[in-house]
Amino acid sequence: MKIELERPRTVRLEVLPPLALYVHIPWCVRKCPYCDFNSHERGSDLPQDEYVDALLADLDELLPSVWGRRLGTVFIGGGTPSLFSPAAIDRLLSEVRARLPLGPEAEVTLEANPGTVEAARFRGLREAGVNRLSLGVQSLDDRMLAALGRIHSADEARRAVELALREFDNVNLDLMYGLPGQTLAQARADIGEAARFGMPHLSAYQLTIEPNTVFWSKRPRLPEHDLCADMGLAVEDTLGAAGLEHYETSAFARPGRRSRHNLNYWEFGDYIGIGAGAHGKLSFPDRVTRHARIKQPRDYLQARGSTIVERRQVGPTELPFEFMLNALRLTGGFAVDLFRARTGLSLASVEPALARAEGKGLLERDWQRIRPSERGRRFLNELVELFLA
Repeated sequence: MKIELERPRTVRLEVLPPLALYVHIPWCVRKCPYCDFNSHERGSDLPQDEYVDALLADLDELLPSVWGRRLGTVFIGGGTPSLFSPAAIDRLLSEVRARLPLGPEAEVTLEANPGTVEAARFRGLREAGVNRLSLGVQSLDDRMLAALGRIHSADEARRAVELALREFDNVNLDLMYGLPGQTLAQARADIGEAARFGMPHLSAYQLTIEPNTVFWSKRPRLPEHDLCADMGLAVEDTLGAAGLEHYETSAFARPGRRSRHNLNYWEFGDYIGIGAGAHGKLSFPDRVTRHARIKQPRDYLQARGSTIVERRQVGPTELPFEFMLNALRLTGGFAVDLFRARTGLSLASVEPALARAEGKGLLERDWQRIRPSERGRRFLNELVELFLA
């Protein structure tokens, strides 16, 4: 018998979620063939001052929606934000602090790519207020880097890691597996070397081919599904043995070093999105909203007035799926009370879907927490689709 979800009609949040800020800097040196992010190859000069002005105008526009709220984290992503000078980042963060409370304990992350130009700026970025660096290494094997179209070498990546750990005590390393022509031995060697750096945090993603990328139109030969699954298990085993906890689908951390900004996403917190193509989510006592900004950098910079091109309310029937899409990525799941706190809906509204997921062996729960089972972690898409309205 088919069980239909109860259709909730109203949202009522008693307490607003934590608030974060996402800043998008869209330029990079060269667009990678697998990348479907809003990134664009830079020209001869980056319009740093003009772009920071536009970012601050974005923030000013949304300030009335978040008066009285404190920022817990800032994440500067891209693109390659480390192409911006420490002076530009310093100005941005100083102006953010002038507009919204940002305590000294707040996590401020900036994404960087390996290479001597960016690495030389690490100290300046730390002095500007960045206290967490995320390095997009992807691989420590020159053959794999060439297959991915990366512009840095394995030795440059190693040097960047050493410099980052010298300047920051909180560093994330991004790695990928399931790469074109990659063997299980190569994947093990990659993750093993990364583990030996003693990173506080490491993210490991399986390469997937996305639409609107070079790899979509010119598909490389990737390892078979079962081999990629073995690589994923090798990642979990190697990083677990190195003392990192697997706390999210692709994230591993030492105690106290989980990404607080990403946890805010996964726990369905709020975030302001500023910059070309940035997205955001803001909650109010009676509704949850999303906003998106002009995507093309040139159009974004030439805009007069608001850069928001989409502003919509997330309907009550959409909220369960959006919540579960994020929260079930956490290996430990979420506290039972969090669903009502973040969506304003009763957990009874998703009870049929919870029961169905539990019956399929995809979900485990007790009176305190709801979490994906080991099978649910392996088949996460199948699990979250059960919560579609």
